[in-house]
Amino acid sequence: MVKQGIEPNIVTYNIFIDAYCKEGMVSKAEDIVDTMIKQGIEPDVVTYNAIINGHCLQNQMGKAKRVFSLMIEKGCAPDILSYNIMINGYCKSKRLDEAMELFHQIAQNGPIPDTVTYNTLMQGMCQFGRVIAACELFKTMLASGPVPNLVTCLILLDGLCTRGKLEVALKLFRAMQNSRLELNVASYNILIDGLCKAGNIEVGKELFHKLSVNGLKPNVYTYAIMINGFCRDGLPDEAYQLFRSMEDNDCLPDSFCYNVMIQGFLRNGYTLKATQLLSEMVGKGFSANLCTATLILDLIL
Repeated sequence: MVKQGIEPNIVTYNIFIDAYCKEGMVSKAEDIVDTMIKQGIEPDVVTYNAIINGHCLQNQMGKAKRVFSLMIEKGCAPDILSYNIMINGYCKSKRLDEAMELFHQIAQNGPIPDTVTYNTLMQGMCQFGRVIAACELFKTMLASGPVPNLVTCLILLDGLCTRGKLEVALKLFRAMQNSRLELNVASYNILIDGLCKAGNIEVGKELFHKLSVNGLKPNVYTYAIMINGFCRDGLPDEAYQLFRSMEDNDCLPDSFCYNVMIQGFLRNGYTLKATQLLSEMVGKGFSANLCTATLILDLIL
């Protein structure tokens, strides 16, 4: 390019810097920044964001913070993407308090937080069991922030179900149904899974049957959730009936589904059926996972 007399501009440099950062070669990217500056081209917000993201991807939050501070010192105002990258990096590094501190900085003098900002923080909160804090942030978002999207609701729904707060989860799900959001199978899977794990198999079953009513088809994971739920509730026969109905509903069982059904049989003392289904599974080219293998070994030994 240079040999042909074409001088690279800021856009060209940024493409290379971003590529090196995403490949984990941040030091090489920083060398390009130095070269760029020597050529009289100052880094812009895109340049800084790429370097910050590179450090975050390597879990080097100290370096990311230094670049973020340098950016401000050089008079290059961070945009919302800059803040989102940092917040995501802090959440991934389990430094949620620092992520929240940065969020409050935006509220004071930064750009307006977007949906990604809220989603990232709520995801971090839910992962660390701070579901109540995530609910409070959700309320703030509804009151003064951007409009929540389906991802926002699924993050919160999953957090609530994981922590066993099913009444709140059901309330949120109903609100999602009454909104303009187009619910997908994943929305139902999260709630059905939460209900089944909490022993509310009948409510989960009811929700499962509502899928088709609402124009959705259960996927392999939906079936696996219900099969596991029936087996946990001491209903392996009903689980097996559902398992066998999958093919009729154009949803072939995969390795995961076979393993769930076999484990359900073994845990309920259906040893012969488990053995027969294991042979069938192997015949289809699938293999037992660690959990299934452990249960079989426990049975033999």
